[in-house]
Amino acid sequence: MKRFWLLFSQAVTVLLAAYFVVGTLKPEWLGRVPSRSGTIALLEAPASSTTAVPPGSFRLAAQKASAAVVSINTSKAARNRPRSNDPWFNFFFGEQGGEPQVGLGSGVIVSASGYILTNNHVVESADEIDVILNDSRHARAKVIGTDPDSDLALLKIELDRLPVIVLGNSDTLHVGDQVLAIGNPFGVGQTVTGGIVSALGRNQLGINTFENFIQTDAAINPGNSGGALVDTNGNLLGINTAIYSRSGGSMGIGFAIPVATAKLVMEGIVKDGQVTRGWIGVEPSELSPELAETFGVKTQDGVIITGVMQNAPAAQAGIRPGDVIVRVAGKPIANVAELLSAVAALKPGTATPFGLLRREQKLELAVTPGVRPKPRRPAQ
Repeated sequence: MKRFWLLFSQAVTVLLAAYFVVGTLKPEWLGRVPSRSGTIALLEAPASSTTAVPPGSFRLAAQKASAAVVSINTSKAARNRPRSNDPWFNFFFGEQGGEPQVGLGSGVIVSASGYILTNNHVVESADEIDVILNDSRHARAKVIGTDPDSDLALLKIELDRLPVIVLGNSDTLHVGDQVLAIGNPFGVGQTVTGGIVSALGRNQLGINTFENFIQTDAAINPGNSGGALVDTNGNLLGINTAIYSRSGGSMGIGFAIPVATAKLVMEGIVKDGQVTRGWIGVEPSELSPELAETFGVKTQDGVIITGVMQNAPAAQAGIRPGDVIVRVAGKPIANVAELLSAVAALKPGTATPFGLLRREQKLELAVTPGVRPKPRRPAQ
């Protein structure tokens, strides 16, 4: 019995010694990772050829839309100023205007034939427009048409195999919907930011003549102008246009032109070379209590007409100063901006019903709008 225990103890000692040697020299044989000075044992997920999209990620939407968003570089030649060649003038005041002006913006490819939507202020007065695609291809762009009233412009490039963005439906947007803004802020390269729709129908901002902006808190910065605002499926909802900022950078208040407006402008430019809008020739004002009392109006809704141009469509239809327009083509009108947009959307030459209040009398007049006159450019 004593001999048996002696053999057992010797065997255990040999096994422990062998385990110690193997664990020190070949720990992988035992499935252990050695702990060495300056290293940390980590657990890593196994490599996979297809990585699943994490929950809540907008990766697919960003990939879908980003390919169709381009960077736009513009240049404008230096303008010769009076007496710029006078050596005495240059001696006292220095050389004036010797460097060309450059600009930066973004655009969205909306057609496989090369049409690109952007902001008018991005390309206005530019002598050369260079478009850089997300795949690094370059092309010189041609201006097909511009619409300063909506701050939109349509460009065209000649390249094949162009990625095209899918147009969404901005009319179905609601406050709180998630959106992505894609563009080239500050020239750092294409950037995707995320946020929500903060408000709809923003107007009276003094940015455009016709304002119906989507407001978002997705970061929009200089260089994003003309870029895409897309939904979580990567479909185009708007053209990023402006920001509210005290510093020049994003403060969480950005504005985009709805794709519904952009589509109408684009179709008008392609079809007619310009955007044709309705016009009736009235001077509208917000319905204040003072104006309501002056004209004897008993309503708080609508837009009051304080002036009517002689022989204009409104005058021919019987609209008078003091009338309150409450509906256009069946659509309620709450303020001047809504009236301006509603009339501009009318087809010239086609009679449209206008709902009015004249003192306490309800009227419905058929107004045949004319073509909105082009704004006069200030003298240069």
